[in-house]
Amino acid sequence: MGLLTATLHPEGFHGHGKKKRFFEGWYVKLVSADRAQRWAVIPGLFLGPDGGGEAFVQVLDGATKRSWFCRYALHEFEAQAGSFDVRVGPSTFSAKGLTLSLADGPLQGSLTFSGFNPWPVTLASPGIMGWYAYVPFMECYHGVVSFWHTLTGTLSVEGRDVSFDGGVGYLEKDWGQAFPAGYVWMQSNHFATPETSLVASAAIIPWLSGSFPGFIAGLWQRGRLYRFATYTGARLEQLQVDDTHVRMTLADGAHRLELVTARVGGGLLHAPVRTQMHKRVEESLDAKVEVRLSSVRSGATLFEEVGHVAGLEVHGALERLTSMARGRR
Repeated sequence: MGLLTATLHPEGFHGHGKKKRFFEGWYVKLVSADRAQRWAVIPGLFLGPDGGGEAFVQVLDGATKRSWFCRYALHEFEAQAGSFDVRVGPSTFSAKGLTLSLADGPLQGSLTFSGFNPWPVTLASPGIMGWYAYVPFMECYHGVVSFWHTLTGTLSVEGRDVSFDGGVGYLEKDWGQAFPAGYVWMQSNHFATPETSLVASAAIIPWLSGSFPGFIAGLWQRGRLYRFATYTGARLEQLQVDDTHVRMTLADGAHRLELVTARVGGGLLHAPVRTQMHKRVEESLDAKVEVRLSSVRSGATLFEEVGHVAGLEVHGALERLTSMARGRR
C-alpha cells in the first residue's frame, strides 16, 4: 500500500515492512449500559531497536484499576493496512466487533460494534492529525477510529457472564517510534446529551532540531465535530496540571473549549519508549471532565456538561510541557 493510501486510512495497520523501532496499538474502550463495566482493551505490537519485539493484548479494568499484559510472538500478529482488522493470537478486532480469547486475561467472548463514527478523513486533512499526518518523521501518529458506537453481546468477566447490550464504545490508535516525552490525554463519551464524545490531548512534539507543545481536541455531537488543533490555527490558551486537576482551554476564531478534569487514580498500562515496550503509564477510566463550549464573539454558552467514565492519562515531563504551552501564548 502506498504512502498516500496508508495516510488516508489511519484506522489500518502502518507497520508493514517495518523491521525495528516501531509500535502500533488500537485503544478499544468498552462501557456497559449501566457503566458498571468499563474496560480498555489494546491489541498491538512493538519492534525494538535490534529488530526483536512482541505482539500483545493489554486489558485495563476501570472499576478495579487492575491491568493485564498478554504477550504473544510477532508471528501471531496479523493486521490489514486499509481497514481496522487485527488478529493477535486467537483474539480478533475489527469494525464489526471483537472476539477475545485471552489465556492469561480476565475477558472472554464476543461483542458486536454498530454505527462507527470516525474522525473525518479528507485529502487535505486525513483525520485527527491534519496535514501533520503527511510528515514522515513524526515521533507518534494518532487516529480516531470511532468517536461513538454501540455494543451488543456478552463477555465472560473472570468467569461471570456480563451483558454489554446497549453499551457504548470508543476506539482510537497510535503508531510510530515512541510516546511523547510528556503529555496529557482525556476522553469521554458519557454526557447527559446522547451521542456526544470528547477527546483532547496536549504533548511535547519533537520537530526538526527542537520541539513544540502540540494539541488536539475534538467535541463530537451526533455527527457535528468542533475541532481545535495546532494545524487549524487554534490557540492553547491554558494548560495547567496539578495534583488534583488538569485544566485546558483552547480557542479559535469562532469557539472556545474549556476543559477541567479531576485527577483520580488508575491502573498501570505498558507504553512504548524507543528501546522497550514496558514503560508504565497510569490510566484512569473513572475521571470526570467538565466541558464548556462557548462562542468567542458573544460569550454565549453552546454546550456545558460533565463527561463521566472518562479516560485520563497524565504522564512524563509535565512541567516542561506546561512551560512550553505558556511560552507559546
